[in-house]
Amino acid sequence: MTLGLLQPEGEIETQRLILRPMQETDIDALHLIFTDPGVTASFGIEPFSRDQMEGWLRRNLDHQSAFGYGLFSVILRESGTLIGDCGLEQMEVEGVRVAELGYDFRSQYWNRGFATEAASAVRDYAFAILRLPRLISLIRVGNLASRRVAEKVGMSLVGESMRHGTPYWTYSIEGPSKPPGESPAEP
Repeated sequence: MTLGLLQPEGEIETQRLILRPMQETDIDALHLIFTDPGVTASFGIEPFSRDQMEGWLRRNLDHQSAFGYGLFSVILRESGTLIGDCGLEQMEVEGVRVAELGYDFRSQYWNRGFATEAASAVRDYAFAILRLPRLISLIRVGNLASRRVAEKVGMSLVGESMRHGTPYWTYSIEGPSKPPGESPAEP
């Protein structure tokens, strides 16, 4: 298990990163991610307007309030720069409620292992602290970098699905087995 040091403020610290609950004040740094041409190309979307970014952030903050977890802002320890987001979102996939492990990073920080480091810490947090039974990742078909991250954190391809007219690979990982008589936490 690679769980970083969990802080009382709900932060997770890894060797190079601090993952902390997303805040309203992160809007400008997060907007840099969703206007990054490399990021938007990987999603096949246009860059977010300020209004779209505000709506995205509000939805994620509301999720965090409703479920007690959500996306973390990913901060580089050495500089304090917000370089991405990584975390969990409850969603319904094929009629089943599941937690999705997702990650978005500014393209200038790609190929340095930051997404894998953050996703590994969130995976461990989901299983060890939240005691979720399973995680999935929905990855747009063709996004090979995100696919590699999912595989590096132990996920396996379990299928392909369509969401909003877009094909996605579905990756999954089961949490560790629970001791007899102990039930997993509800999502």
